[in-house]
Amino acid sequence: MAMEYLPMKQRTKIQDLYDRCNLVFSGYQGITPTIEEIQWLQDILAKTESIDVGIDGSGDDDGLVKPLIRGSKLERITYVHIHECDRFSMGVFCFPAGAQLPLHDHPEMVVLSRVLYGSVLTRAYDWVMPPDPRYKNCGLARIVIDDQVLDSASPPSVLFPTSGGNLHTFTALTPCAILDVLSPPYSEEKGRPSTYYTEISIPCFEGFAVLKETSVPDDLFVDGALYLGPELVLDDEEDDDDDDDDVGMEEEDDNVDGDD
Repeated sequence: MAMEYLPMKQRTKIQDLYDRCNLVFSGYQGITPTIEEIQWLQDILAKTESIDVGIDGSGDDDGLVKPLIRGSKLERITYVHIHECDRFSMGVFCFPAGAQLPLHDHPEMVVLSRVLYGSVLTRAYDWVMPPDPRYKNCGLARIVIDDQVLDSASPPSVLFPTSGGNLHTFTALTPCAILDVLSPPYSEEKGRPSTYYTEISIPCFEGFAVLKETSVPDDLFVDGALYLGPELVLDDEEDDDDDDDDVGMEEEDDNVDGDD
């Protein structure tokens, strides 16, 4: 693939992340990247900070040299759309303290996530027996991550189509932000919708739960915000769909999960 790379000293961290994703996911058609490729992406994710994507998470209004999203001041969950193509997407969820992203899945996806600031409580499942319409769209799932606290010191996490905690939920313990890379992105047209679930515990079956499909929670509202970070140099004049996705987050919450 022909790519015009910027000199290293001119390349931003988000540009480096885009370039690496463009290479790793260039041939993605249901083929999971290798461990080495995943680690290559995790390496740059681990170095990326909120300022690198145009977000200030400090809560300090002084000393800002350019317009930034003041993440710690947001009162509702906000999604900052950075980039999306047919192979991968990049974006940031900003959470006020106490906000929750309900349990949801990532069909056929690889998802990498990094907490940029703050701390979040997460719980994640993998399917043992996926939902069957004959049984009211309920399925059996195994707990993979049981109420683990993640923060900016935590290594970037990764989930796969059938392992690593493909279904997860987040609860913000403090104002926080999570940078997500999804490959491929959600797509209703291509059979990759975001589905939400309720959890039904099984007292006699520790470590497992029944998950039942549910509609988007009535109290879930996700605002959209313009990306204010460094401009990306796209490969082959790739068409970025920012104009379609910057607004209307309340209407299509499933398009912003990360992974979320």
